[in-house]
Amino acid sequence: MRIAIISDIHSNLDAIQTVIANLPTYDELLCLGDIVGYGPQPNEVIEQVQHLKPAAVLMGNHDYAVVTGDTSGFSAHATVAVDWTRQHITEQNQHYLSKLPPSTKLDLSGVPLALFHGSPSDPLTEYIFPGIPERMARKLIQAGGAPLVFLGHTHMPMVYSFQGEMLANPGSVGQPRDGDPRASFALLTISNGRFSFHISRVEYDIDSVASKIHRAGLPEFLANRLYVGM
Repeated sequence: MRIAIISDIHSNLDAIQTVIANLPTYDELLCLGDIVGYGPQPNEVIEQVQHLKPAAVLMGNHDYAVVTGDTSGFSAHATVAVDWTRQHITEQNQHYLSKLPPSTKLDLSGVPLALFHGSPSDPLTEYIFPGIPERMARKLIQAGGAPLVFLGHTHMPMVYSFQGEMLANPGSVGQPRDGDPRASFALLTISNGRFSFHISRVEYDIDSVASKIHRAGLPEFLANRLYVGM
Protein backbone atom coordinates (compact mmCIF):
# COMPACT_ATOMS: atom_id res chain seq x y z
CA MET A 1 0.00 0.00 0.00
CA ARG A 2 1.47 3.34 -1.12
CA ILE A 3 -0.24 6.45 0.24
CA ALA A 4 0.49 9.94 -1.09
CA ILE A 5 0.11 12.67 1.54
CA ILE A 6 -0.25 16.38 0.76
CA SER A 7 -1.07 19.41 2.86
CA ASP A 8 -1.28 23.21 2.90
CA ILE A 9 -1.78 23.86 -0.82
CA HIS A 10 -3.07 27.38 -0.12
CA SER A 11 -4.67 28.13 -3.48
CA ASN A 12 -1.37 27.57 -5.31
CA LEU A 13 -2.47 25.79 -8.48
CA ASP A 14 0.98 25.85 -10.07
CA ALA A 15 2.46 24.00 -7.09
CA ILE A 16 -0.23 21.32 -6.78
CA GLN A 17 -0.22 20.61 -10.51
CA THR A 18 3.55 20.14 -10.41
CA VAL A 19 3.27 17.86 -7.38
CA ILE A 20 0.61 15.76 -9.11
CA ALA A 21 2.84 15.42 -12.17
CA ASN A 22 5.68 14.19 -9.94
CA LEU A 23 3.77 11.85 -7.64
CA PRO A 24 4.93 8.24 -7.82
CA THR A 25 2.34 5.54 -8.30
CA TYR A 26 0.06 5.43 -5.25
CA ASP A 27 -2.99 3.55 -4.03
CA GLU A 28 -4.62 6.28 -1.93
CA LEU A 29 -4.14 9.99 -1.35
CA LEU A 30 -4.66 12.03 1.82
CA CYS A 31 -4.94 15.83 2.10
CA LEU A 32 -4.33 17.36 5.54
CA GLY A 33 -6.07 20.69 5.02
CA ASP A 34 -5.58 24.36 4.15
CA ILE A 35 -6.61 23.90 0.55
CA VAL A 36 -7.19 27.65 0.28
CA GLY A 37 -5.83 30.89 1.72
CA TYR A 38 -2.88 33.09 0.68
CA GLY A 39 -2.86 32.10 -3.01
CA PRO A 40 -4.76 33.37 -6.08
CA GLN A 41 -6.63 30.28 -7.37
CA PRO A 42 -8.90 28.84 -4.66
CA ASN A 43 -11.58 27.45 -6.95
CA GLU A 44 -9.16 25.75 -9.30
CA VAL A 45 -7.27 24.16 -6.39
CA ILE A 46 -10.43 22.89 -4.69
CA GLU A 47 -11.55 21.33 -7.94
CA GLN A 48 -8.11 19.81 -8.48
CA VAL A 49 -8.22 18.21 -5.03
CA GLN A 50 -11.69 16.82 -5.68
CA HIS A 51 -10.48 15.38 -8.98
CA LEU A 52 -7.81 13.42 -7.09
CA LYS A 53 -10.56 11.63 -5.09
CA PRO A 54 -8.64 11.50 -1.80
CA ALA A 55 -9.41 8.86 0.80
CA ALA A 56 -9.59 11.74 3.31
CA VAL A 57 -9.50 15.54 3.15
CA LEU A 58 -9.22 17.73 6.24
CA MET A 59 -10.31 21.29 6.95
CA GLY A 60 -7.46 23.62 7.82
CA ASN A 61 -7.66 26.86 9.77
CA HIS A 62 -7.63 28.92 6.55
CA ASP A 63 -10.39 26.77 5.08
CA TYR A 64 -12.36 27.38 8.28
CA ALA A 65 -11.74 31.13 8.06
CA VAL A 66 -12.95 31.24 4.47
CA VAL A 67 -16.12 29.37 5.45
CA THR A 68 -16.87 31.43 8.57
CA GLY A 69 -15.14 34.76 8.07
CA ASP A 70 -13.43 34.32 11.45
CA THR A 71 -9.81 35.49 11.13
CA SER A 72 -9.03 35.66 14.84
CA GLY A 73 -5.29 35.34 15.36
CA PHE A 74 -4.48 35.79 11.66
CA SER A 75 -1.79 38.17 10.40
CA ALA A 76 -2.81 41.19 8.34
CA HIS A 77 -1.65 39.50 5.13
CA ALA A 78 -3.53 36.30 5.92
CA THR A 79 -6.69 38.26 6.75
CA VAL A 80 -6.55 40.13 3.44
CA ALA A 81 -6.17 36.80 1.61
CA VAL A 82 -9.12 35.25 3.48
CA ASP A 83 -11.34 38.23 2.68
CA TRP A 84 -10.27 38.11 -0.96
CA THR A 85 -10.93 34.37 -1.14
CA ARG A 86 -14.40 34.77 0.37
CA GLN A 87 -15.19 37.27 -2.37
CA HIS A 88 -13.96 35.02 -5.18
CA ILE A 89 -14.81 31.48 -4.12
CA THR A 90 -17.90 29.87 -5.62
CA GLU A 91 -20.81 28.95 -3.39
CA GLN A 92 -20.37 25.30 -4.33
CA ASN A 93 -16.71 25.28 -3.35
CA GLN A 94 -17.35 27.10 -0.10
CA HIS A 95 -19.97 24.48 0.71
CA TYR A 96 -17.39 21.76 -0.02
CA LEU A 97 -14.95 23.32 2.46
CA SER A 98 -17.68 23.66 5.10
CA LYS A 99 -18.22 19.88 5.17
CA LEU A 100 -14.58 18.97 5.80
CA PRO A 101 -13.48 17.80 9.29
CA PRO A 102 -10.27 19.10 10.93
CA SER A 103 -9.34 15.54 11.92
CA THR A 104 -10.27 11.98 11.05
CA LYS A 105 -9.24 8.37 11.55
CA LEU A 106 -9.16 5.66 8.92
CA ASP A 107 -7.78 2.21 8.27
CA LEU A 108 -5.64 1.57 5.22
CA SER A 109 -4.17 -1.82 4.46
CA GLY A 110 -5.10 -2.94 7.96
CA VAL A 111 -3.16 -0.12 9.63
CA PRO A 112 -5.02 2.59 11.62
CA LEU A 113 -4.11 6.18 10.78
CA ALA A 114 -5.05 9.40 12.58
CA LEU A 115 -5.01 12.69 10.66
CA PHE A 116 -5.04 16.19 12.16
CA HIS A 117 -4.52 19.53 10.50
CA GLY A 118 -3.04 20.91 13.73
CA SER A 119 -2.67 18.44 16.59
CA PRO A 120 -4.64 15.83 18.55
CA SER A 121 -5.41 18.36 21.30
CA ASP A 122 -6.34 21.18 18.88
CA PRO A 123 -7.00 19.74 15.42
CA LEU A 124 -7.50 23.10 13.73
CA THR A 125 -4.92 25.55 15.07
CA GLU A 126 -2.10 24.10 17.21
CA TYR A 127 1.35 24.06 15.63
CA ILE A 128 3.59 21.02 16.20
CA PHE A 129 6.99 22.04 14.86
CA PRO A 130 9.95 19.84 13.97
CA GLY A 131 12.51 19.50 16.73
CA ILE A 132 10.17 18.52 19.54
CA PRO A 133 11.61 15.99 22.03
CA GLU A 134 10.99 12.33 21.24
CA ARG A 135 8.97 11.92 24.43
CA MET A 136 6.57 14.62 23.20
CA ALA A 137 6.29 12.92 19.80
CA ARG A 138 5.38 9.66 21.55
CA LYS A 139 2.75 11.46 23.65
CA LEU A 140 1.24 12.98 20.51
CA ILE A 141 1.02 9.54 18.91
CA GLN A 142 -0.70 8.24 22.02
CA ALA A 143 -3.09 11.20 22.03
CA GLY A 144 -3.81 10.65 18.35
CA GLY A 145 -5.19 7.20 19.07
CA ALA A 146 -3.44 5.40 16.21
CA PRO A 147 0.08 4.10 15.56
CA LEU A 148 0.49 6.40 12.55
CA VAL A 149 -0.33 10.07 13.16
CA PHE A 150 -0.04 12.73 10.45
CA LEU A 151 -0.17 16.51 10.90
CA GLY A 152 -0.13 19.58 8.65
CA HIS A 153 -0.33 23.32 9.49
CA THR A 154 3.35 24.16 10.13
CA HIS A 155 4.37 24.05 6.45
CA MET A 156 7.50 22.17 7.60
CA PRO A 157 8.19 18.49 6.85
CA MET A 158 8.81 16.31 9.90
CA VAL A 159 9.07 12.64 10.75
CA TYR A 160 9.49 10.75 14.03
CA SER A 161 9.60 7.02 13.51
CA PHE A 162 9.58 4.50 16.35
CA GLN A 163 9.03 0.75 16.49
CA GLY A 164 5.55 0.37 15.03
CA GLU A 165 4.66 4.08 15.43
CA MET A 166 5.12 7.32 13.52
CA LEU A 167 4.41 11.04 13.82
CA ALA A 168 4.94 12.91 10.56
CA ASN A 169 4.16 16.01 8.52
CA PRO A 170 4.50 16.07 4.70
CA GLY A 171 5.28 19.80 4.61
CA SER A 172 3.50 22.30 2.41
CA VAL A 173 2.66 22.00 -1.26
CA GLY A 174 1.92 25.67 -1.82
CA GLN A 175 3.85 27.70 0.75
CA PRO A 176 6.86 25.93 2.34
CA ARG A 177 8.33 27.63 5.41
CA ASP A 178 11.49 25.63 6.07
CA GLY A 179 13.76 27.78 3.91
CA ASP A 180 13.31 25.52 0.87
CA PRO A 181 10.92 27.04 -1.71
CA ARG A 182 10.26 23.73 -3.46
CA ALA A 183 6.83 22.16 -3.02
CA SER A 184 6.81 19.39 -0.41
CA PHE A 185 4.83 16.15 -0.27
CA ALA A 186 5.28 12.63 1.09
CA LEU A 187 4.74 8.98 0.28
CA LEU A 188 3.84 6.53 3.04
CA THR A 189 4.55 2.89 2.19
CA ILE A 190 2.95 0.10 4.25
CA SER A 191 4.08 -3.47 3.64
CA ASN A 192 3.54 -6.52 5.86
CA GLY A 193 2.89 -4.34 8.89
CA ARG A 194 6.03 -2.26 8.31
CA PHE A 195 6.07 1.29 7.01
CA SER A 196 8.29 4.04 5.64
CA PHE A 197 7.72 7.76 5.07
CA HIS A 198 9.57 9.52 2.27
CA ILE A 199 9.45 13.30 1.86
CA SER A 200 9.96 14.66 -1.67
CA ARG A 201 10.59 18.19 -2.91
CA VAL A 202 9.90 19.49 -6.39
CA GLU A 203 10.55 22.83 -8.08
CA TYR A 204 7.57 24.59 -9.62
CA ASP A 205 7.05 27.84 -11.53
CA ILE A 206 7.05 30.39 -8.72
CA ASP A 207 7.16 33.27 -11.22
CA SER A 208 3.82 32.09 -12.59
CA VAL A 209 1.99 32.04 -9.26
CA ALA A 210 3.68 35.27 -8.13
CA SER A 211 2.38 37.08 -11.20
CA LYS A 212 -1.12 35.76 -10.48
CA ILE A 213 -0.88 37.03 -6.90
CA HIS A 214 0.07 40.48 -8.21
CA ARG A 215 -2.74 40.51 -10.78
CA ALA A 216 -5.24 39.48 -8.11
CA GLY A 217 -4.27 42.46 -5.96
CA LEU A 218 -3.16 40.28 -3.07
CA PRO A 219 -0.30 41.52 -0.83
CA GLU A 220 3.11 41.46 -2.53
CA PHE A 221 4.55 39.76 0.55
CA LEU A 222 2.58 36.62 -0.32
CA ALA A 223 4.41 36.40 -3.64
CA ASN A 224 7.85 37.30 -2.31
CA ARG A 225 7.81 34.68 0.46
CA LEU A 226 7.40 31.87 -2.07
CA TYR A 227 10.87 32.51 -3.47
CA VAL A 228 12.58 31.98 -0.12
CA GLY A 229 10.37 29.32 1.45
CA MET A 230 9.33 31.33 4.48
